[in-house]
Amino acid sequence: MTNALFHYSPVPERPPISWPGGAPVAVYVGLNVEHFLIDRPSTSIWPGTADLVPDALNAGWRDYGARVGIWRTMESLDRHGIRASVLLNSAVAEHHPQIVEAGRSRDWAWLAHGRTNSILQTDMTLDEERRFLTDVVETIEAATGQRPRGWMGPGLTETFNTPALLAELGLSYLLDWTNDDQPYPLTVPGMISVPYSVELNDLVLFGRGTTGPEFVRIVQDQYEQLRADSEHSGRVMALALHPFVIGQPFRHRYLDQALEFLAAQPDAWLTTSDEIAEHYLRTRVTRS
Repeated sequence: MTNALFHYSPVPERPPISWPGGAPVAVYVGLNVEHFLIDRPSTSIWPGTADLVPDALNAGWRDYGARVGIWRTMESLDRHGIRASVLLNSAVAEHHPQIVEAGRSRDWAWLAHGRTNSILQTDMTLDEERRFLTDVVETIEAATGQRPRGWMGPGLTETFNTPALLAELGLSYLLDWTNDDQPYPLTVPGMISVPYSVELNDLVLFGRGTTGPEFVRIVQDQYEQLRADSEHSGRVMALALHPFVIGQPFRHRYLDQALEFLAAQPDAWLTTSDEIAEHYLRTRVTRS
């Protein structure tokens, strides 16, 4: 099957990207703020009990993020003056409204991230998905006071119809395709892909046994290599965080060190995914 959502575009052949102020790297923090169902298997730290109802072990691990981890993570973001780009399950508005209110007071950028991360977005008909996406977007808009401009599916899932349906709802970018260090246009008019990472991602890294000091070094290495790559065209660095992972007490100091490093880079554009997408759409050369 041919991928009709976007074209192959080798990075050396593209028109150069210039970020505001001549910054070589645009950096954003993708903060996953999610809701999980008590009676569905979901992201787990130990698979041995994942099919149980209730699964106290894994459900409690995930719930730590909303009860404790998110508030600890906010402390570091605030300390270093970083606005989060929040990947928000719309169910959070009902179940954890205090988090939404805290984010509103911090002027976070809000992206739609499905209804719950316990249900992946697959096998929907066109009309079912249109109703689903409309409900998610409108729920988030009502709760946050902002209509989302960006999308990431639960588990980075989507259908072949998703980009066009999102465009119908006024969204302009998605994060599901983690195949680039730069934004690029999709074949849906007005819709682009903005880089996200399943590698520079606390859930993946710490799930593989990465230590706190190693995490800090990885963040530094990622930025330094992207800065080196950006000699002729800007790059994007996404740092993906989950409060039930990075918000654990023994990891907190290492998140703080990583954010301190990023905030101290004089040539970084520390921004949001919304602003990256807006700048690219406003300044890019349209694909012929």
